[in-house]
Amino acid sequence: MPDKQRPNWREVPVTDTEQQQYSLNQGERKFYELIESLPMVAVQGYNRNREVIYWNEASRRLYGYTREEAHGRLLEDLIIPDHMREGVIQAHHEWIENNVSIPSEELELKHKHGHPVPVYSSHVMIKEDTGECEMFCIDISLEEQKKAREQLYRTASFDDLTELPNRRFMEAELTARLDEAARKNGQVAVVFIDLDNFKLINDTLGHHQGDRLLKAVAEALKQEVRGADLLTRFGGDEFVLLLFDFNGPEGIHELLGRLIRILDRGFILDGDSYQVTASFGISLFPDNGTTSVELMGNADAAMYQAKEKGKNSVCFFTPDINHRLTYYQNITTRLRNAIATNSLQLHFQPQIDLVHGGMDSCEALLRCVDENGQGISPAKFIPVAEKSGLINRIGDWVLEAACKQLQAWQGTALENTRIDINLSGKQLNNPRLADHILETLTHYGLRPDQLGLELTENEVFGSENEHIQQLETLKQAGVHISIDDFGTGYSSLVYLRKLPVCSIKIDRSFLQHAISNESDMAIMNAIITVGHTLGLSVVVEGVETYEQHSIVRDLGCDLAQGYLYARPMPAARMPVFIEGLNT
Repeated sequence: MPDKQRPNWREVPVTDTEQQQYSLNQGERKFYELIESLPMVAVQGYNRNREVIYWNEASRRLYGYTREEAHGRLLEDLIIPDHMREGVIQAHHEWIENNVSIPSEELELKHKHGHPVPVYSSHVMIKEDTGECEMFCIDISLEEQKKAREQLYRTASFDDLTELPNRRFMEAELTARLDEAARKNGQVAVVFIDLDNFKLINDTLGHHQGDRLLKAVAEALKQEVRGADLLTRFGGDEFVLLLFDFNGPEGIHELLGRLIRILDRGFILDGDSYQVTASFGISLFPDNGTTSVELMGNADAAMYQAKEKGKNSVCFFTPDINHRLTYYQNITTRLRNAIATNSLQLHFQPQIDLVHGGMDSCEALLRCVDENGQGISPAKFIPVAEKSGLINRIGDWVLEAACKQLQAWQGTALENTRIDINLSGKQLNNPRLADHILETLTHYGLRPDQLGLELTENEVFGSENEHIQQLETLKQAGVHISIDDFGTGYSSLVYLRKLPVCSIKIDRSFLQHAISNESDMAIMNAIITVGHTLGLSVVVEGVETYEQHSIVRDLGCDLAQGYLYARPMPAARMPVFIEGLNT
């Protein structure tokens, strides 16, 4: 009965050692099953000699080696870049020999095909108290996070349209390179580049086509810039070029000459050719400043000086420019404060009817008093307002103030007086200018013929068709349109015939010399004759003596304006002046 005598295997006693070994085997099996089931977690096991003893499927996807290719290979021969090799071997040795664990960290390891693999790597030592210690590396791919960081960096540091570095990147780079230049006694040049009249081009083409042209300009400039330099888009139609290695001003002139020539070639968009020019302002480290703020401000000031020289030119910063910049900033600040505190005023200078006597109309002249009670000359603040962009706000204020005054004069001896206000050429760029003026007149219950607009000769001649159409709309509505300072610009009498104007104002310079200069007298006579032939009334400015009064009356001028009749005066004095004329 041997079968009956054989004990059942379930009844055979199991020793503690066997039970522990069984549990250990079961634990290892479950451990390996677990790490194999993690598709995004790459796990590798290495023995004390750093040879691969385990390589899961996720490791194959991450590093490119199959389990068979990796098995038995050294860690440093598989995924460790050359520059990390010795450090990894030393760190592993320290853990084995001295129990100094390897910290978890972000690393860039190496793929089978050589490209970097960004991972977050953690390390676990198993059986570290025995001679069979094994190190397991748990790596999680950071590829998506890296791409997201790179995209975020690119968004923060590069311009989407031109793909050039942006202002933020440029300012950081300039600061770093200035520190380096200061240590090495080097030079840095900051070149501020502003495209001339690009707003007009943009408005004409539309923003989509304007962006395409801007991108083409950026690409052309980039092709001419040397690899050591940095071309950036500062914003809008402005670029900044940083030069770090150049042969003095001559080297800069040579480079910028190439940039000017590349722009002179023009650009083709959809078969149409477009010409683009630029103004260049340069400041040098350390001569013109030691900080990025100083150098940028001075390069910007030099660029504005280049525009004043006629655009499409190059200007280096000088102390004289700095004085003009300070002056400009001072006037701009005072002007802004005057606008904010409603410290602008209108004074009125009568225009006298030389044929019938009495006052025909009056010109509104802007006066500005700052917060300290000091007046700012229009000769100073009007050019600053033009450059700073404040002219449109001032123009709106003048229109509003003139209409309020006309409304206040209703029912008085001045109720039929027309007020002429000066219009800036920049205001013509507003496509709703005509609508805005007529709406303001309606708001104050005024007739269009109670308002006149004066534009200088240079502002109206050669204007765009859209600008002429706005003036035509205003004239048809009854607004009086006049050309101021006539004879000082580059007018064409043929063009004058086509303009929607009602009168011309002869510049005062002709009258001042007419008595002693026959040429000026002849010019005045010709202007008056042509004006009348075209059906225009003629006004002469600057009448200061009775002799001048007699001259302009005998020449047939319709209206006269000047100190002989009245100086510009506040509105409160106008009724007194009218009363004096009537007595």
